[in-house]
Amino acid sequence: MIAWVGIGSNLQDPRVQVARARAALAALPQSRLDWVSQDYLSEPIGGVAQPPFVNAVARLETFLSPKDLLQALHSIEEQAGRQRTLELVWGPRVLDLDLLVYGDLRSEEPGLRLPHPQIAHRAFVLQPMADYDPGLMIPGLGTIAQLLPAVADQRLAPVPSPTEPGSAEVRRSC
Repeated sequence: MIAWVGIGSNLQDPRVQVARARAALAALPQSRLDWVSQDYLSEPIGGVAQPPFVNAVARLETFLSPKDLLQALHSIEEQAGRQRTLELVWGPRVLDLDLLVYGDLRSEEPGLRLPHPQIAHRAFVLQPMADYDPGLMIPGLGTIAQLLPAVADQRLAPVPSPTEPGSAEVRRSC
């Protein structure tokens, strides 16, 4: 099954957190990390004062069930130091891993809503997925290309790699 996972962090050196999450996703059992987007810098959503986020999106081929995959994602978050019970809704995150899409599965089950209920409202999810395939179909919502215009007003910037000019400025702003 093809699964898409959103990766985000805005605490404790976000670029390092995102890189560690990539490595943890690559090590998931019964799964293969097929592709990972570049990092993007995005402004927080929800009105809570906090630093910007570093975001990426990963594509996995997996034999894990959606529930087992979600449990594995939560375990990776916990290993990074995330404590869900202490967080504000829309607040800062040491690491946030969201199961965005799992094949063509649509689910409204508590704790397992697919596709992710906010996917169509997040440029930091849609743009990285568009980098892979703008024609990618999100079950029940349409293609990435059809969804992108609705989030065109959200500020999003590619994060230069450490060897690109300007990378020190980006690191300081995170």
